[in-house]
Amino acid sequence: MHSTPINNWPRPPAALAATQLCLPPNGARVTVAGLVILRQRPGTAKGVIFVTLEDETGVVNVIVWRSMYEKFRRAVIAGRLLRVTGRIQREGSVTHLIADHVEDISPLLDQLTAPHVS
Repeated sequence: MHSTPINNWPRPPAALAATQLCLPPNGARVTVAGLVILRQRPGTAKGVIFVTLEDETGVVNVIVWRSMYEKFRRAVIAGRLLRVTGRIQREGSVTHLIADHVEDISPLLDQLTAPHVS
């Protein structure tokens, strides 16, 4: 399947756009990347963290279980731009990504403002 390239954002390597999360089957392992627009750690969630990422096409809801949070704590807490790999979980019309790897790629933000040389 060929997708239209998005020219206004340097796509991190091997990252699926938010609008393409409907394509892989439930349970598929994928990688997404985006700006962190929301972090939630409800007291009733027993250590689960909910992270919302936004890329140039939409938003991705990420669930970080306690064990993954402990492993990738610095990235989850401090990252402004994250690349997350995990399994797709669909319940009705809601899609989440269950994180099994979280990487802080915030240094790539500098490339967004750097002048492009042709």
